This record gives sequence, C-alpha cells and structure tokens, in this order.
Amino acid sequence: MSTVPARSVFGSVDALTAELVHQTVQAAAAAIAARGRFTMALTGGSAATTLYPVLAQASLPWDRVHILFGDERCVPGDHDDSNHALARRTLLARAAIPAAHVHRVRGEDDPAAAAIAYERTLLDVTDGTGALDVVHVGMGPDGHVCSLFPGHPLLREEVALVAALTDSPKPPAARVTLTLQALARARQLWFLVTGGTKAGAAHDAILDPASTLPAALAARRGARVRWLLDGDAARFLR
Repeated sequence: MSTVPARSVFGSVDALTAELVHQTVQAAAAAIAARGRFTMALTGGSAATTLYPVLAQASLPWDRVHILFGDERCVPGDHDDSNHALARRTLLARAAIPAAHVHRVRGEDDPAAAAIAYERTLLDVTDGTGALDVVHVGMGPDGHVCSLFPGHPLLREEVALVAALTDSPKPPAARVTLTLQALARARQLWFLVTGGTKAGAAHDAILDPASTLPAALAARRGARVRWLLDGDAARFLR
C-alpha cells in the first residue's frame, strides 16, 4: 500500500510529457529485463490527446510492449467515443507495436461478457497475476478514474479485476473498467493530470487522507503511485 505517493509538478505540459517518456523508458527496461515484456494500460481523455503523440516517439523496444486499457466505452473499436480509437490515433498508429500486442476491450459486445473476456485477457497477458507493469490513470474533475465514479457500487468490488457498468453518470452509460482491485495490483500507478478543472479533486485525492474520491481510493491502495501534474492541476497543492 502506498502511504506517501510521489508527486511531481511541471511548469508545462511539454515538461510533464518529457518526464512521462523518461519514466516509461525506465519502466519498460526494468520490466523487459525481469519478465521479457512490458505491459502498460492506457487512459483516455485529455491525457491521451495531449501526451500520447509524444510518447509514441519514445525510444522503446515496441515489439516487447503490450498495450491494454484502463476502461472502455461500450461502442465499436473504431467509434469516436472509443478509447481504443483515441489510442490508435494518438499512439498506436505512430509506434511499431505488433497488432497482436494491442489488447482492446470489445466494446461492441454485451458489457458483462466483454468484462469477463477482458479479465481473462488481463490474466493471460500478466501470466495469471493481473499485475500490469504500469497503469496510466487520468482523473476527471469529479475525481473519477477509469470508469470508477464517486459513490458508485463498483468502488466496493473486491473480487473482479474487470467489471461492467450500465449506469455511468457520463455518457455512454455502458462501460467496461478495471476495478480498484486491478489498480491495486499494478506494479506502478501513474496519475496523469492536467488542467485547472482537476485542481480541486487533485487536492482532495492527494492531501485528504479521508477522501472517498475514486482517485484517492486508488492511490491509497496502489503499490507504487506517482502523480504527474501540470501547474494548473496542482494549484491547490501547497
């Protein structure tokens, strides 16, 4: 359990992105030396749009990289709302990652069936442990991470590593997400937070030990947690 998560505040998104690339290169090298592959779960939203085009240019052994997703909307993989489609535009089409190493959620399937299948994929890719090397976590202004929303019953899930929901407060309502259990198993959990609309949630998630925001719950359970924030997102962290 992480009691004092590391946090770094950057004067610009470019500086934050440079650090993300540096940390990724280091994490990939360690994982490949230890296990022969590097498993990384991607986020969606503004973090992906801003950071992933630069990450795609990193000097990584992409043929040893396996890509998974923290969550997905229940839409086809080429839909505008799909995190996979966003990742393809910003990262996957720009880096030499073998197609067989990109493990997407089948959002076009029944949500419950897609969640069961994706947990099986997660376990297969991680040799049965469910422990991804790095999970990228964006955060919404309400403190949600992946598709884990404040007050949602999935925050109490203690068995499944992947779960479906059909009542997301943000559309589309049907989604598949990693659970807090899966985030807790990650070898490294990196929060990528930019923009002033996230500042209040960042303050509470990082500094309030009693916070029940999903971001706070994930951070408290994570094995090795790091926050990468730009100055706007960190403006209340004093």
